[in-house]
Amino acid sequence: MDIIKNTLITIVGPTAIGKTALSIELAKAFNASIISCDSRQFFKEMTIGTAVPNKAELSAAKHYFIQNRSVFDAYNVGEFERDALEKLTVLFKENPTQIMVGGSGLYVDAVLKGLDHFPEVAPQIREALTQRLEKEGIASLQQQLKDLDIETYQTIALENPHRVMRALEICIGTGIPYAVFKNKPKKPRNFQIITISLNADRAIIYQRINQRVDQMLANGLLEEAKKLFPHRTLNALQTVGYRELFSFFDGSITKEFAISEIKKNSRRFAKRQLTWFKRDLSTLWFDYLTPTNTIISKIAEKMNNLKN
Repeated sequence: MDIIKNTLITIVGPTAIGKTALSIELAKAFNASIISCDSRQFFKEMTIGTAVPNKAELSAAKHYFIQNRSVFDAYNVGEFERDALEKLTVLFKENPTQIMVGGSGLYVDAVLKGLDHFPEVAPQIREALTQRLEKEGIASLQQQLKDLDIETYQTIALENPHRVMRALEICIGTGIPYAVFKNKPKKPRNFQIITISLNADRAIIYQRINQRVDQMLANGLLEEAKKLFPHRTLNALQTVGYRELFSFFDGSITKEFAISEIKKNSRRFAKRQLTWFKRDLSTLWFDYLTPTNTIISKIAEKMNNLKN
């Protein structure tokens, strides 16, 4: 008699490629719930600019970690790892197959592989870095990171102020490069992992991103961002689609330029996502137009291989 093993099917890929729609189809096929690991969709004040699933999509399958936090709440990837694993423990008791979906590579890895663990540092260091970011801009922080930890400087998303400050606070608080704490042995997971990714020609991805941004603007992204503008220094708001509009609101750039920057930065984000997800050689890649039944068949085949 075969022992039924818990399996987490994880759907990744670049932004605007169709992950949400596929996750719902797979959830129906496997009678599963969906864990969202999109770090931008945790926050209830950010709906339009984060492409949160609509009401019909949310009602089609049970979702977790969608707009369950406020931008005013401190929430990090370590807390998400803990919360997601606790939720999966409960869900696996209901069904041995569950779904996770999202394009936030670090959050995906946190659940599938575990996080590198860093020492606690004084919160005053982050406060000082935040003040410097406001006064001097990100270039100053980037240069300091280059001086203190060239390995991280060469691999981190330098335009992401949250990532740069996180690395810097470890360097400053411990006197040891952030990179030293990376890649330590992780605790093994008690579930099988099947990761699939959607992809398309670069031109198609970029076209879909541009269309999504236009749709977001038509849906009221400008108004949503304007409500959040007074709180623009919050970590949760340091993200594409909001940062650019904040610069428009404070008079630094024009509205037209802000929109073009959202599209450009979203395309850059998609490129980084693909680079991140291609590191895992076990991922099953599918063209975004692949029929769902074909994907389900490949997943079932992989599940049988893992069982054997």
